[in-house]
Amino acid sequence: MEYEIDLNEALTYIDPAELDYQTWVNVGMALKYEGYSVSVWDNWSRRDIYRYHTGECEKKWESFNGSANPVTGATIVQLAKDNGMTFGCGEGHILEWDDYIERDDHVIVDKKWLEGKEISSPAVWNPAQQIITYLETLFEQNENVGYVMQSWEREGKFLPANKGNYDRTAGQLIEALSKCGDIGGVLGDSSPQGGAWIRFNPLDGKGVKNDNVTEYRYALVESDNIDIERQNAIIRELELPVAVLVYSGSKSLHAIVRIEAANYDEYRKRVDFLYNICQKNGLSPDTQNRNPSRLSRLPGVQRGNSRQYIVDTNIGKASWNEWREWIEGVNDDLPDTESMAAAWDNLPELAPPLIDGVLRQGHKMLIAGPSKAGKSYALTEMCCAIAEGGNWLGWKCTQGKVLYVNLELDRASCLHRFKDVYTALGLPPNNLANIDIWNLRGKSVPMDKLAPKLIRRAVKKNYIAVIVDPIYKVITGDENSADQMAHFCNQFDKVCTELGCAVIYCHHHSKGAQGGKRSMDRASGSGVFARDPDALLDLIELDIPDTLLKEEKNKAVCNICYDALMRNGYSDISQDDMVTAKAMLEHAEKRLPAALLADVKQRISAAEKAAESRTAWRIEGTLREFPKFSPVNVWFDFPVHRIDIVGVLKNVDTEGERAPWQKAADRHKQSAEKKRDKNRVKFENAVNLSNMGEPPTLEMLTEYLDMSGRTVRDWIKRYGYKIDKNDGTIIKDESVAENID
Repeated sequence: MEYEIDLNEALTYIDPAELDYQTWVNVGMALKYEGYSVSVWDNWSRRDIYRYHTGECEKKWESFNGSANPVTGATIVQLAKDNGMTFGCGEGHILEWDDYIERDDHVIVDKKWLEGKEISSPAVWNPAQQIITYLETLFEQNENVGYVMQSWEREGKFLPANKGNYDRTAGQLIEALSKCGDIGGVLGDSSPQGGAWIRFNPLDGKGVKNDNVTEYRYALVESDNIDIERQNAIIRELELPVAVLVYSGSKSLHAIVRIEAANYDEYRKRVDFLYNICQKNGLSPDTQNRNPSRLSRLPGVQRGNSRQYIVDTNIGKASWNEWREWIEGVNDDLPDTESMAAAWDNLPELAPPLIDGVLRQGHKMLIAGPSKAGKSYALTEMCCAIAEGGNWLGWKCTQGKVLYVNLELDRASCLHRFKDVYTALGLPPNNLANIDIWNLRGKSVPMDKLAPKLIRRAVKKNYIAVIVDPIYKVITGDENSADQMAHFCNQFDKVCTELGCAVIYCHHHSKGAQGGKRSMDRASGSGVFARDPDALLDLIELDIPDTLLKEEKNKAVCNICYDALMRNGYSDISQDDMVTAKAMLEHAEKRLPAALLADVKQRISAAEKAAESRTAWRIEGTLREFPKFSPVNVWFDFPVHRIDIVGVLKNVDTEGERAPWQKAADRHKQSAEKKRDKNRVKFENAVNLSNMGEPPTLEMLTEYLDMSGRTVRDWIKRYGYKIDKNDGTIIKDESVAENID
């Protein structure tokens, strides 16, 4: 058998009545493929009392002869998962590295230590009083009650014969039963073999469908997957708010649970939650009983050799809200409150810094920036700095082990990147053992699934930092949703708490210019991204002016030429020449041998291209534990970032950020250009229309435009026209360029 999971258990979570025909067939094919017998499929299929036919499973089973793409046990496992089954590690099961462990705060019952609780039939059998107690507990006097006394047999099972009665109130039934005590005389005779049924929610007296339910007050929990005693014990340990607990006369208890829903939509949500809790704690409620108009077993009647009777009333919590609050809080792992007075003189030590003045060990940091900022390279540089105990962008890093979770690059590219960064930084690779890389490209899972896997691998490695790059690969939910992103960011808290290490990750900017925004408002998606971490470092590009680019090229040429000249013994160069590219090139051309000169020019060409390709960035920070630092300006000189030590970037504007007077000047210029464009159109229309398509004279244009002759003459010249000397008409001036302004 391929699956270690017991598919018998998985089948208890799947209701055959809710499946279409093909899915039902797939279950049979999967069971046969995994080596189960046809009886397993047949017994499970019997739960669909309306569609089950004796012998049909055996007939279909013989036709399952296998295929190149067989239906396997995974189909059943997935169906079970979809219906609430969770798969943990049973006894004797060794956890694999990729097993997923999920802590479930809604597991109340420890099934290994569960002791069954017996039920006892009434010492004095009073059928009428059983029904009266049931009605008084569930209904108001004026509410209509639906019940069915007749049954019919199908293949050994007794089913409700019809819709039954629904036109009498609980008060009327109680009064009649109290007077005569004869169930048959009041409700009608029931079949001793089939028993009888009752609807547990009040009706409108017009029918028995969901639309006829007037109050969504109760839900039915009925499960026959375990024995009666264990059902009774679980119902009580779960503190289910049960109004009436009825023994069905067969294999199950019927718990009528207080739901107290305001409408059908709320009823469905509450029943789903109720059934989910039951599933997690050992009960498998029959999902056919979800409907508010469902029939349940009526106490006080005979069913075969047993009786249907009330086991108990008003057990567990008093209401749905009380029970829901209890379930949510009964086994939470939240810490207790503590008094500040008790801690005042014995404060805990603060976590030591990981990055001096920026981030403490065990805290979270986000690096945000646009796609071309080199965020991943910055994180790689940080890994190297932590491993070697060096500086990162000017900040001292604590030395220790770091885990780099690579979600984007293939393995080879990632490893080469680390070596390239080490080389570009000039770092001796003395502590490479401090860097672990987890390559997950093509294998990443959502962060809520990745976190426990990461913790399991890292728990004994003593990492002081875990770097996740990039997070868009593991985001769960809508990044613009605050609550979904809060849940996502909580996964980083789990890693920090469980491993005692810092978690560092990067995220992209939103679209559009970022210069005018605060650093906290630039990250894409919900504001949770910027407000959740303890430190936010934000990179924004600087708009390098042409003068600075020329200056950088000039500096590169001077340095290369000076280095070559000094190496060849030429040191008699004036201070003025040493800072002028043209002069230094002339010195090099006059004094250096041809081969060396060719090498110098090649290096100059490469340096100029590098200057053109490198970008400049300003790093701003929002810190929770440290004072705000002054912006740090860096060059991204592929593949590493280098601090602007000289300070040439100090006064450079960020992209999208211009001074108010510059913005006003731009608006004025745009307005003037727009006005000139309108005047051009106006003038050319006048030339074409003022003389019926023929070239007009100056007088015609002046009259048509209603302008002074001086203004019209100015427009004639401005827009590339002239006055013909022969006949005085206005024609195109071919000797001048069009659109002079």
